[in-house]
Amino acid sequence: MLAGLLPATQAQAAPTVDEIESQIDTQWVQLEPTIEQYNKVHGQLLANQKKSADLQKKIQPLALQANMALDRVGDLASRYYKTGPSSDLNALITTGTPTQLADQLTILDHLARQQQEQIADVTAARDKYDGEKRKLDELIAQQKKQDTELAGKRKQINAEIDRLEKLRLTAYGSSSAGGALRKGPCPATYPGGAAGTAVKTACAQIGKPYVWGSTGPNSFDCSGLTQYAWGKAGVKLTHFTGAQWNEGKAVSRADARAGDLVFFYGDLHHVGMYVGNGLMVHSPRSGKPVQMQSIDVMPVAGFRRPG
Repeated sequence: MLAGLLPATQAQAAPTVDEIESQIDTQWVQLEPTIEQYNKVHGQLLANQKKSADLQKKIQPLALQANMALDRVGDLASRYYKTGPSSDLNALITTGTPTQLADQLTILDHLARQQQEQIADVTAARDKYDGEKRKLDELIAQQKKQDTELAGKRKQINAEIDRLEKLRLTAYGSSSAGGALRKGPCPATYPGGAAGTAVKTACAQIGKPYVWGSTGPNSFDCSGLTQYAWGKAGVKLTHFTGAQWNEGKAVSRADARAGDLVFFYGDLHHVGMYVGNGLMVHSPRSGKPVQMQSIDVMPVAGFRRPG
């Protein structure tokens, strides 16, 4: 699927550790958009499946009510309409007067109309939910297809990640990777409030591994980390960078404060937690754990403030 990183000719020297890290970083820029697309589709699929189940719960009692009302109308009809004209005579003999018979038939007709109105109301509500559920199920079918396709790509990506990681580990040997994961106090500045809780939570995850599709507490991908950190502050974020971009207030770089989300690249496929002083905590990629880093290591797309 993806181009190899090793030189084609045996005569060339093996790549250095820094060269391999640089090549993996470049490769990751191509891999991460697919990962985030999977997060988006998979999250939407789960949400829509829950909506469909909730609609089904509403439809079932409405269908039961409609059937019971139809049964009641059937019972009423069978008492009079099925017996034909003889029932008129029997009723007349029983009541003794045509007026009482007319009154009884009027009451019967009124009851039947009430039942029919009830049926109409219930079936209208049932049909409304049925229509919503049909549309939702069609969408779910499409999303399942996308989810399956992206899951297939996920297998290919995991295989590529494994290949890159083996190359990386071969170059590093037994040495540790990446150097210091903190570049000073984390957070660099403390905002207090919900943002303070979120940023302290993000800082506490430093050192935990990147695992794509993971939302913690033992491992994270990039949007999983920000979702987890702000979740501890009581703010719900979607596990998808594109959605998180729309779930906060836009702030300028000059006004950014610790706890804000910082997004990268034109397609917003990477996100980190700003911690102040031009630094962020983020989950970079496979092979690199959650760490503090300058926000200028990637092209900044903008900042958002959740909450």
